[in-house]
Amino acid sequence: MKRRKRNFPKYRIVAVIAIFLLIVLIIFAVWTDKAVRPVASMQAEHLSLLTTNQTIEETASEYIAENNHTYSDFATVIYDNSGRVSAVEAITQNINKVQSELALEINSRLEKSGGYAEIPVGSLTGSYMLAGKGFKIRLRICPANKATVRLKSDFTSAGNNQTCHRISAEVTAEIKSSLPIYDFETETEFEFLLAESIIVGEVPEKSLYAWKEY
Repeated sequence: MKRRKRNFPKYRIVAVIAIFLLIVLIIFAVWTDKAVRPVASMQAEHLSLLTTNQTIEETASEYIAENNHTYSDFATVIYDNSGRVSAVEAITQNINKVQSELALEINSRLEKSGGYAEIPVGSLTGSYMLAGKGFKIRLRICPANKATVRLKSDFTSAGNNQTCHRISAEVTAEIKSSLPIYDFETETEFEFLLAESIIVGEVPEKSLYAWKEY
């Protein structure tokens, strides 16, 4: 008697092939993720830093231009009866106002600074030969930023019996990834000149303590 051939159902063949392809796809995806994630994180950090720096520079420059502060807004030089400098006192109210307004404005703009960046896939491989090549993929850049503003004071010699008093705003921004797929944390600092004045006469040491760092 002839044995009848058992035909393997076609749907089972299709199912086996589909499962095999799925496994290969998963393995490839896991390998790709491990290879690309560090480079993608570095690119995301770089782009976040650029965006943050640009936002802070533009915001601070616009604020300074709009308000047009002068030295007398922040400090008062006090002279004694003989006309000599006795102290340099800070105008606390104005200093606190500038720090608060500038910090609020910067943080408000930083909250809106997220977006997307297109990066060639070759740049994500870390290869110098492939950098900038290949089709572009979109990376979502949503940094969690927090900026603080501190006004600082510097006294430096400006020549014979003259002292230059500079008042500047020091902005420090902390940048962290708000997406779990990109893990990074960095910090950037800026200093913007608000006002300066040349004080004629010897500035006593006690005047340096009359101005504290705000």
